[in-house]
Parts: sequence; C-alpha cells; structure tokens
Amino acid sequence: MQMHQIRKQTMTPRRHFMNVSSRLALAVALAGSATAALAQKPSVTLLNVSYDPTRELYVEYNAAFAKHWKATAGQEVTIKQSHGGSGKQARSIIDGLDADVATLALAGDTDALVKNGGWLAADWQKKLPHNASPYTSTIVLAVREGNPKGIKDWDDLIRPDVKVITPNPKTSGGARWNYLAAWEFAKRKYGSDAKAKEFVAKLYGNVPVLDTGARGSTITFAQRAQGDVLIAWENEAYLLEKEFGAKFDVVAPSISILAEPAVAVVDKNVDKKGTRAVAEEYLKFLYSEEGQDIAGKNFYRPAVSQKAIARYAKQFPKLNLFTIDQAFGGWAKADKEHFADGGSFDQIYTKK
Repeated sequence: MQMHQIRKQTMTPRRHFMNVSSRLALAVALAGSATAALAQKPSVTLLNVSYDPTRELYVEYNAAFAKHWKATAGQEVTIKQSHGGSGKQARSIIDGLDADVATLALAGDTDALVKNGGWLAADWQKKLPHNASPYTSTIVLAVREGNPKGIKDWDDLIRPDVKVITPNPKTSGGARWNYLAAWEFAKRKYGSDAKAKEFVAKLYGNVPVLDTGARGSTITFAQRAQGDVLIAWENEAYLLEKEFGAKFDVVAPSISILAEPAVAVVDKNVDKKGTRAVAEEYLKFLYSEEGQDIAGKNFYRPAVSQKAIARYAKQFPKLNLFTIDQAFGGWAKADKEHFADGGSFDQIYTKK
C-alpha cells in the first residue's frame, strides 16, 4: 500500500509538467497565429474603368491577376469593373469616378484625362511597352448568317437596301474607329476628303439608331434584330454567336484601321487611395505570357508576346491595316477635324 502511494506521488509532478508544456505550446501557437494575422496585408480593391467590349476579357483577366497578386504579394485583391462608351467613361473619370486604372478604347480619350484635371501624367504612354497598348484590334463587318445582303466591303454600306448599325462617335471610342475606317476607305477609293465626307454621310444616312456604346449597338443588332450589318470591333464580332446565341458571319473588309486601345494608371486616384503598386502591376501583367494569352482567347490581337501572336494568328484574318497616325496625323488632329463640336461628324449628322 505504501509502495502504491509512493508511485502515485512520483507520477503527479510528471502530469503537471505535461499540462504546463501543453499550455505553453498552445500559447505559442496562438501567439504565432495572432502575429501572422497582424502581418497579413489588408485586402485591396481596384476600379478598372473600361469601354464596352472588354467585359469578357477582364472577367477572365481579373481572376488570373488576383491569383497572381496573392501568390507574389500575399495580398487579396478585388477588381471592380465599369463599362460604357469610351468617351463617356473618360468623362466619368473627369467628373470624379474613382478609377485606379483606365483601359479605354483609344489614346485620345486617355489624353482627355490629362487635359481636363491632370488625372495622369502627360507622358503616360511611355510608362508601358508598345505605347501602353498591350493588345490591338481592328474594325470588321458582322452580318446575318449566310450574308443575305451579299455585303463584301465598305461600298455595300451605302446601298439603299442596307441598314447599318454603329454607335455614336460622340460617346463611343469604337464608333470613332468605325467612322475613320470608312472615311479612309472612301478617301483612297474616290480620291479626296470631300468624296470621303460624301461617302460617310451616305453611310450614316443608313443608320437607323445611334447607341452610346459598342455593346449597345451589338444588342441592337443581335437581340433586337435591327440592321443588316454591324460595324464592330473584331473581338465583338467573333463573340456574337457565343454571347448572344444567334448565327452571324464576319466579313473582313478590303482595308481597315489598326485599333490600339491604351491602358493607364490614374495617378491622382491611386496616390490618394494608396493603390499605386497593385494598379501598376495590374497593367504590367497584361504584358505577361498569361495576360497576352487571355487577350488572344478573347479575340484581341496580342501585341508583345511572340508566342501568343503565333498561337492566335490563324483566328484573325489578314487585313490591310493603316494606323491613325498614318492616315489622320494622330488622335489630336482627328478629334479636332472629325469629332469636336462642329467637326465633320456634326456637319453630316446635323444635315441628316
């Protein structure tokens, strides 16, 4: 009996030691968890203000970037999107929309952010490769399945039996590309700006409705079944069947314009919000192999990755493309002559 008591007494301190050790280990673990929680970066949210046809592109791209940023920076990022006509979107930023990045349809709309409030630096296009255009596109013609009106080129858009759907160039960047592509075709074919102006006037005489943005025109054509031909971004034309479930054909015209949508960090906003690092990386990732691949999958033409350019070359028709600088002396000149108040568009459409 005494031996039993002695054995019990010798075991008690050991159990006590084990309990202390367990409590100590638990305390260390809890302290480590608390330290890790304190060290974890708070989540961040970006707002990407873009133009109409990039919706599908950025749904996929945003998910890829969030995964990349979490892996490389250890931070959760949420990207919110705003879409509309490019000119209208630029005006929204000027009026105070809290964009971290602007991924608009044309450099002229981004330049408006410099001129109206200094939202970003004047040399913004030099801050990223390829004049801050990670992907390019062009303008094509989408028609009903089987091409019942036999539309082959820009000429057919001024026929009296053809109704044309295109957005308003006063609010839509895509519409400006459309307008200038048609203008340059006519100028080259008929020999002068005066003849080109007559041609474009006839074309807009066949337009029953001007939507404010490219996606609005796509809905008018695809869902509301108006018009015989849609002048569209190349990516928008190829996504018609996938997104709207109807049958369409894509007609590549004899000549078109090289569309170079540009991207930029909105300096004033990111410095105020403290989001510069993630916003800059968000745009740089567009130039990565993964970003370029996502552009190609969404029918944008990759601009910098030779692998992606080669991979998606077969899905794009070979077109005779001219640039805005070659044909119109750049966006500043084109805006003033064609889209400013009293410019060529106002002259032909007011007359209509």
